[in-house]
Amino acid sequence: MNIILASASLRRAELLKKVTDNFKIVVSNFEESDIPFNGNCGDYVMALARGKAMDICSGIKKPSVIIGCDTVVYLNGKVLGKPKDSMEAFQMLSDLSGNTHEVYTGIAVINTETQDIITEYVRTEVKFSKLTEEQINKYIETGESFDKAGAYGIQGGASLFVEEIKGCYYNVVGLPVNKLSFMLREMGVNL
Repeated sequence: MNIILASASLRRAELLKKVTDNFKIVVSNFEESDIPFNGNCGDYVMALARGKAMDICSGIKKPSVIIGCDTVVYLNGKVLGKPKDSMEAFQMLSDLSGNTHEVYTGIAVINTETQDIITEYVRTEVKFSKLTEEQINKYIETGESFDKAGAYGIQGGASLFVEEIKGCYYNVVGLPVNKLSFMLREMGVNL
């Protein structure tokens, strides 16, 4: 069966490629702002992931399994998505500095042949050390902040900021491959 990743994320594609070469990417045009945040991060990221996966369903002709994902950073009752500019990135990283935040990734898997849909989410706690303005600005100058929830990539330069992690590292990168493998098995796909 075809596996389709409904994501433009290079990190997700890299992680999926570590476990299978048998997939293709079809970028979803789902409008994330259509899903309001209801206060529950798990429900929110699952709804976003489902929306992304459903968005590309109609264009898929062969029997396929579609994987949709969305990742957010959550701190003090606030969802931190991708920053719009360097000022917003600076504010996000300043807020994360010295604090523990949560990273949620929602996954939706759709079997186009049976129309079965599974949605799950993974939550990981990440503690940042106290950061200086100089550290934050230097990191923002690398450009890593702009396409990542919470304005950082744990697998890149922000690895210097991470004091502790509780949960799935790959969730923080954007694709909890362990959870995904179980979901795919439920759809009859063994990686």
